[in-house]
Amino acid sequence: MSQLDREQKRELIQKGRFSLMAVAKTLGRSKLARLAVIPLWSLDPFGANLPTRQPAKLYRSSRRAALVPDYSGGLKVMSWNIKYGGGRIDFFYDGHGDRVLMYEHEVLHHLQRLAHAINKVEPDVLMIQEIDLRSRRSSMIDQLQWLLDHTSLSFAAFASQWKIGWLPSRGLGAVDTGIAILSRYPIDQQERWALPLIDEQDGLTQYFFLRRCLLTARINVPGVEPLQCACVHTSAFASGNTKRWQFDALGRYLDELGDGGEQALLFGGDFNIPPPGASRLHGFDDSAAVEESFQANDFRGQTRWLEPLYEKYNPAVPLEDYLANEGAYFSHTTDANGFWNRKLDYLFTNRAWRAGSGLTFQSAENGGIETMPLSDHAPVFGVLEL
Repeated sequence: MSQLDREQKRELIQKGRFSLMAVAKTLGRSKLARLAVIPLWSLDPFGANLPTRQPAKLYRSSRRAALVPDYSGGLKVMSWNIKYGGGRIDFFYDGHGDRVLMYEHEVLHHLQRLAHAINKVEPDVLMIQEIDLRSRRSSMIDQLQWLLDHTSLSFAAFASQWKIGWLPSRGLGAVDTGIAILSRYPIDQQERWALPLIDEQDGLTQYFFLRRCLLTARINVPGVEPLQCACVHTSAFASGNTKRWQFDALGRYLDELGDGGEQALLFGGDFNIPPPGASRLHGFDDSAAVEESFQANDFRGQTRWLEPLYEKYNPAVPLEDYLANEGAYFSHTTDANGFWNRKLDYLFTNRAWRAGSGLTFQSAENGGIETMPLSDHAPVFGVLEL
C-alpha cells in the first residue's frame, strides 16, 4: 500500500471506487507489488488458492431422507444461475448498482421464491451457478444447504469458484461462491477441475479474483447406468485468450468423463456465449461494461468455440430449433425491467433427450414460471432418456 498515492486513494474512496480492481491496477504497476505477489500466492494468507483437481464438497438434505425413487423413464434436468440469491438487486460488482451486502431477510425471501420455482418443476437433477456458502454479501447463509432442505432434492456436490477469507473491496469480506449439482439420487466421485485463470491479469488481481472450474459428480440412478454429471460456469470476459482456453480445457475434461461414449454423460451450466449462428452478438442495451478488459457482452468471434460441443453431444435444444425461434430460448438479461435477450445457458448429453422437452422457463406465458424477478438468468430444462 505504500506505493499507492495518498491523494489518489482519497479520491477513489470519495468517489466510491476504492474497489479491488482499482487498488490492484495501481499497485500492479510497482516493482514492490510484483515482488509481493510471490509470498501472497505461496503463503496464501486469505485462503484463496485452490488446487488444480480436488474432491468437491458433498452435501445431504437435513430432512429425513426419503426413499430413493425408482427410475421410470425420463430424468428431469434443470440448470440455473441464481445470482447468489440476490434476485434483481443491482450490485456494484455487476456494474449496475451500488449495493454490496444483502440483509438476511432479503436472501431468505429470494431463496424461498427460488425453491418455489424449483419445486414447481420437480427436477431430478439441478445444476446451479453462482450459489453462496456462508458469504458476507449473502448474510452468511449456506444457500446450498437451505435449498436442499426446502426442495425435494436430497444430495448435492459443491465446488468453489471464488473462495477467500477476506476481500478488500467495499467491505465485501469473506466470500465462498461457486457451482453445485443437486440430485434426488445419491452422488459420489465428486470432483473440482480447475479451468485457466484470466491470462492478462497481473498476479495481484489474479490472487483475489475468481477461479473458474468444472464440477463433476457421479449420479447413481437405480436400475440404469451411472450418470457422469458436470456443471460449469465459464468466464464472462474474453478480451484475452482465457475464455477460449477454458473451452479447450472443458472439451478435454468432458472427453475424459465420457470415455468415448462408454459413460453416460450429462453437462450444462452458464457458458457465457450465445449458440453458433445467433443473430445478435453485440450491442445489447443492458450491457453495463465500460472497461475494455471487462467487456462481457461482445461475443463476436466466440460462438465457434461451442461448435465442437454441438457436433459431439446432443443439446437439450437442437440448434435448428433455437435458430428457428431464438427468443423462445433466451436465458439472460441484466435489465430487471426488460426481458431475456440472449441465450447463455445450456444442457448437453451423449445420450438422448426426450423430443421437444428442451425449454427455457422465461415467464408464466413461456415455460409456466415467472422467473424475471428471481435472477438475471432463466433456468433451462430438458428430459434425459437413459
